[in-house]
Amino acid sequence: MTSLKTLKKHLRAEALGRRDALDAFWRVEASLEMAETARDSIEVGPDSIVAGFWPLRTEVDVRPMMFALREHGARLCLPAILDKTTIDFRELVRGAPMVEMAFGTVGPHEEAEVLDPTIMLVPLAAFDDRGHRIGYGAGYYDRAIARLHAKGLEPRLVGVAFDCQQVERVPEEDHDIVLHEILTESGLHRFNGAG
Repeated sequence: MTSLKTLKKHLRAEALGRRDALDAFWRVEASLEMAETARDSIEVGPDSIVAGFWPLRTEVDVRPMMFALREHGARLCLPAILDKTTIDFRELVRGAPMVEMAFGTVGPHEEAEVLDPTIMLVPLAAFDDRGHRIGYGAGYYDRAIARLHAKGLEPRLVGVAFDCQQVERVPEEDHDIVLHEILTESGLHRFNGAG
């Protein structure tokens, strides 16, 4: 019998293979269209703190999306990898220094303010039509979101991916966090009546 870990690894590899096969120019265009959808569909204001992420490899480039939300008043933050199990979210301020992080990504310098996001743009490898996601295997986001929940906070969780990353069913585990919505090139999709 195949273990959940092995099954997730297989689904992750297949979904990422499909994403990697997308035309690079098309990915840029789709990312820009998704930024427009986010601007029109995700309501933000001065109290909104949006956590984005610096795109790696063939991920959706959420930077235009983040900047569109900032134009509507949101503060921005990016994950900072603290160790092998923990990330926090540091404020992204125009002109502030950025530093290299693990996995080839970058984030705000350690002097940046640590924020608790109210809206999280969540990276993922694969997702299903119930809002379950497969991340990259390290569990950073599951733990970070669980810590926010433990503080009594309920950030709006918006997965960001391309349609080709959808799988029939993600095998779930107790620690998995279910997304409220997913934003793809075909629009913003809500799960299970999530608000």
